[in-house]
Amino acid sequence: MPQSPSSSLRIGTRGSKLARFQAELVQRLLKENAGIACELVIVKTSGDRILDRPLADAGGKGLFTKELEEALLRQEIDLAVHSMKDVPVQIPAGLKIAALLPREDARDAFLSPKAKTLQDLSKGAVIGTSSVRRKAQVMRARPDLEIRLLRGNVDTRLAKLDAGTFDAILLAMAGLKRLGLAARVTSILPLVSWLPALAQGAIGIETRDDNVAKQVAPLNDETTAIALACERAFQASLDGSCRTSIGGYAKVEKDRLMFEGEVLAPDGSAFAGEKIDVRLSGDFVVEAARLGREAGLTLKPRVAQWLAL
Repeated sequence: MPQSPSSSLRIGTRGSKLARFQAELVQRLLKENAGIACELVIVKTSGDRILDRPLADAGGKGLFTKELEEALLRQEIDLAVHSMKDVPVQIPAGLKIAALLPREDARDAFLSPKAKTLQDLSKGAVIGTSSVRRKAQVMRARPDLEIRLLRGNVDTRLAKLDAGTFDAILLAMAGLKRLGLAARVTSILPLVSWLPALAQGAIGIETRDDNVAKQVAPLNDETTAIALACERAFQASLDGSCRTSIGGYAKVEKDRLMFEGEVLAPDGSAFAGEKIDVRLSGDFVVEAARLGREAGLTLKPRVAQWLAL
């Protein structure tokens, strides 16, 4: 049913602890900043149901957003809260990313009871991840390690590490910080040598292109919007499959945009990248998107063999 003016807004979210935390953060911000009451609506996505194989084998990124977007289009919810790294660059017609919250730590974290860093793991150690990017990065840094599939929510992954199923696992720092689990981190993988997923650490609010979009727009963080415009345009211009190992990170300091992006061979044996360091002018979001797109198009011929997999 359409939203009536007197009722609270319905926030669609996945049911994991992290997804609920992010939705509750948006709920609280809308109440505190705009006096808007909201209720949570749990939506189970394909990505939550498929746990026995890599997401790349089941359809890729949209598995965490498809059902939420369908609920938006059916007007069963009024907004959806996403981890932006899970959001495909093509948004369905009639929907939009109406706001981005200030970005959390975008880096990846290394967790292990047996080694302080990835390099300290013994030869043949078992490391868990579900990410094709992280797998390629591990194989680039440590081709002697054994990489096994690790799916499930953060608690499930930590439980498997604690049970000894894995010698180490890789997770996003942002999620661990939001869940109060930063103390579990053994070491942090530095951005200079280990690029994260594009848009990692950012929370997005998706709405129909209606009055709700205007209501949530004041929550938008401009710095995050500029950085993600660059990163998502880079991703879109490469047009890689869900099996493509792509990493990148944009940093914004006043009018300066610094970006580095890369594409890796699936086995980590080779990679190629592009960098940006410029002063922005005019509409910073539009300009950042243009620069990200140009970086991707410049890189694309050099990585075409990995994008087509």
